[in-house]
Amino acid sequence: MKRQWLLYQFSFFLLLFSLLLAGPVLAEDQEDVQLASHNKWLAYILAKQLPVMHYSHKAVDDDLATAIFDLYLRQLDFQKRFLLQSDVEILKSYTSTIDDRLKDGKADLPGVGHRLLNRRIAEVAAMVDEIAATDFDTELLEYYETDPDKLTFTRDLNELSERWRLIVKGQILSRYLDLQEEQAEAEEKKSTVELWQTAREKVAKRNREIFHRLEQETRQDHYDRFFNAVTRAFDPHTGYMAPAGKEDFDIHMRGSLEGIGALLREEDGYIKVVRIIPGSASARQGRLAAEDIIIEVAQGADEAVDVTDMRLRDAVRLIRGPKGTEVRLTVKRPDGTSDLISIIRDVVQIEETFVKSTIFDAPDGSRIGYLLIPSFYRDFSKSKNGLGNRNSTDDTRAALLELKNAGLDGLVLDMRNNGGGSLVDAVDIAGLFIREGPVVQIKTTGSDRKVLRDDDPRRLYDGPMVVLVNQFSASASEIVAAALQDYGRAVIIGGQHTHGKGTVQTVVDLNDLLPFLNFGIADRDFGAVKVTIQKFYRVNGDSTQYRGVEPDIVLPSLFQHLESGEQYLDYSLPWDRLEAVGYEPFNGKAFDVNALAAASNSRTAEDPGLQVIADEAAKARVRSEETRISLRLTDMEKERAEARNARTKLGAHYRQYRVEQASDLDSVKPEDDPLTQDQDKWLEEVQEDPYVGEAMRVLADLRSW
Repeated sequence: MKRQWLLYQFSFFLLLFSLLLAGPVLAEDQEDVQLASHNKWLAYILAKQLPVMHYSHKAVDDDLATAIFDLYLRQLDFQKRFLLQSDVEILKSYTSTIDDRLKDGKADLPGVGHRLLNRRIAEVAAMVDEIAATDFDTELLEYYETDPDKLTFTRDLNELSERWRLIVKGQILSRYLDLQEEQAEAEEKKSTVELWQTAREKVAKRNREIFHRLEQETRQDHYDRFFNAVTRAFDPHTGYMAPAGKEDFDIHMRGSLEGIGALLREEDGYIKVVRIIPGSASARQGRLAAEDIIIEVAQGADEAVDVTDMRLRDAVRLIRGPKGTEVRLTVKRPDGTSDLISIIRDVVQIEETFVKSTIFDAPDGSRIGYLLIPSFYRDFSKSKNGLGNRNSTDDTRAALLELKNAGLDGLVLDMRNNGGGSLVDAVDIAGLFIREGPVVQIKTTGSDRKVLRDDDPRRLYDGPMVVLVNQFSASASEIVAAALQDYGRAVIIGGQHTHGKGTVQTVVDLNDLLPFLNFGIADRDFGAVKVTIQKFYRVNGDSTQYRGVEPDIVLPSLFQHLESGEQYLDYSLPWDRLEAVGYEPFNGKAFDVNALAAASNSRTAEDPGLQVIADEAAKARVRSEETRISLRLTDMEKERAEARNARTKLGAHYRQYRVEQASDLDSVKPEDDPLTQDQDKWLEEVQEDPYVGEAMRVLADLRSW
């Protein structure tokens, strides 16, 4: 390692010396000179340090260059609405030299991309103004393909104009229908002619704002995105954070977004919801969900702002706002339907992020405990963040003891939508249900595996147990589910698989990587890089990366059609395995997984709640696969009506399900505990949950054997 560092210092010095001998940089002004110098150093640092730091130790070679170009082009014009095929060919000609240029501290592609894109934006802006003013037939059957992967870049400006004609027509039709819905509740009515005129004006204004915003992006913005493509080519959780993008990093790492409480990411020109924060305004409102794409943001009754192709930090500024104010989000669902969601901004109610529990009085007279772990929280810093000294292990232990004292015949552990958190707590919580033994293996490239163990020989609870997960259960929650599955300690129930994030990241300040001979560049801020350094492995040797945890019993899910999870992310690290570590399986009464699954499948076919979910999931899959949308007004009206009916059907059925199917619940929390706030509402939500109902029936099967 010391020899490698010395070689890096020597190479850096040679690069610096060659740059000094190269003479003045040809640039318009001193700012461009500094920008060029800044990006040279950054390219060099990333090319030299990423292969060393990253878990995979990928080489900066032709294969990586191809991946970099693919990611770069997707972020440049993912929807294929600006660049021509000839532009793409020009950009593609740089692919074979990306790796070599990076090693020399050079990056040509983003500068070329910036010039080409700005030229096309100006041309599109001019043609769209004309298109918006042109009449069209609202009942002419035309289609527009919404899946960019099924589109090719247009050959010339005529084809590009035709693509935009369909886009603008769809925008105007959609806006007209929005105005119709708004007018239904308005006191002052507008004529049809006025509605169409208003729709045209609003669409034209919105597009002009989008084009203006795109034209304001600087050359450095393009370089920053290119460097992010360089890092993401290593894996999707490795990323470059420019100095100005530190706010984006804070949003990701704090796990919260002030105002609505959603974890967001910028992906291929879209603002996508990654996770809803427990206890947040979005969680309480209930309609915003992971995988939703935010299309527009409006402040109360004000005109909406289109956030397509907007930088994450700029979209966040629109979504944030004072507590008590309204933000309206227009979102596109994964099945292609749209929804307008009104959220009253609020601070996260911290008590809603804590472990919660209750007791079911089941129809057969048994007492079933329900334990919800929203995340694996721990206040390491003991800072003033609302957590105090609480941690998920202590809260889970306390909840389990109260459940046991109330009389416990079975336990449902709910980790759905749990995105992870403290690894320490994941290990300790798994240890509450097993005797001492290994819980998870951690591997760092170039070093021996490390085994994290539960060293407490006691089991706090050793009765029948079911664990609920879904495709949004990730990281630490997958570790707990995998350990309990490997030990034969619990039956895992969920969708086809959990998320599959079995990697660990760390944040490296790039300024700390500058050589000691830096000749004055130390006063510049080069940003940071979040880099993957480790992988998780189960005690049986399988990685949780990529595949996730496959449940013992698979239930239908509204999200089963989604390509959501690590295996669908570009350039994610592959699944692999290590040797199993020695562990002693649970010595309780063994259960037959196949028999349990068969019994559950029979009930699912007859269960009204789960069948509604299965039916709607099938319809959602069909909608998601039909990526062409009709641009006929009557068809669009019909699709909106069907989406409304589906939401009504699900909501009404759950209310019916609660009355007819659910058992009585009693909270075992003391009245003065903060977790009892809004307890009635939470109990009602648990009661209407068909997955919890089926978990209870699986527990009944376990007890009967």
